[in-house]
Amino acid sequence: MKYDKEEKAIVDAYEKGKMKLSSPSKKEIEAIKSTAKKTMIKDKRITIRLYDHDYQGIQKKALEMGMPYQTLISGIIHRYIEGDLISKRG
Repeated sequence: MKYDKEEKAIVDAYEKGKMKLSSPSKKEIEAIKSTAKKTMIKDKRITIRLYDHDYQGIQKKALEMGMPYQTLISGIIHRYIEGDLISKRG
């Protein structure tokens, strides 16, 4: 497995005995579970208008990927917001 610089420093420190793993407390586990649950809930519904060509294209791509087209659209929006998709500038 390849590690970035920060991950490698953590692994090296652990292997040299400079770090020890600890078990999370019950409070920490509940906080993690709560955050994970909130992350997975899609609670906003929107309506958008698309060009027919774009609609057909997104349906085709979703079919190729084996997922509903709404899921693909949601994923594209999420990736864009998180900065994982960038505009191509010619």
